[in-house]
Amino acid sequence: MKTKETMPVNGKFELITLPYDANALEPIISSETIGYHHGKHLQTYVNNLNAALPGSRYEGMSLEEIVKTADGTVFNNAGQILNHNMYFTQLCPPCDTECVPACKLMSAIDSQFGSFETFKQEFVQKGSTLFGSGWVWLSADNSNKLIITQEQNAGNPLRQGLRPLLTFDVWEHAYYLDFQNRRADHLAEIWKVIDWEVVDKRFEQ
Repeated sequence: MKTKETMPVNGKFELITLPYDANALEPIISSETIGYHHGKHLQTYVNNLNAALPGSRYEGMSLEEIVKTADGTVFNNAGQILNHNMYFTQLCPPCDTECVPACKLMSAIDSQFGSFETFKQEFVQKGSTLFGSGWVWLSADNSNKLIITQEQNAGNPLRQGLRPLLTFDVWEHAYYLDFQNRRADHLAEIWKVIDWEVVDKRFEQ
């Protein structure tokens, strides 16, 4: 799963460049939210991790390797960078409805959940009911069985030996400027900006 976004450059991690303009996800996610979420929150995690790495056993590791093995400050910041990198790179300009292609992942979702709508309902329910801050994930195990998990704070399913595919950020900074306290409304709308080709490639890796 290692990509250029998850490897250090000259010993340091860098803020990812978004594959779209800051206003490209409107009206689902505003340019103001992108500015704070990507430009400030994620940048802070990058700065914090880079400050914590020198002299540690994590120098030179990928984000995935750090997330699997670290704890404390190093894990929290590495986890948030990896989670956000996956989150931001799975988004695309909105469609009128969910842009859901026929692909291997969709076939697996239909087979295991009964339908895409049933999967969506369970995913949103898990995201809406996660207490406090964190992430809701769709992952696959070694046999490609699909699993939805709730992860507190910087949690990532890699720690459970799973392959992360799709994630929604349910920290308030991901949606509060656009939806205030209406987390469920945000989760219901974000499907319109998911790039399923990206998610399907993660499934086929």
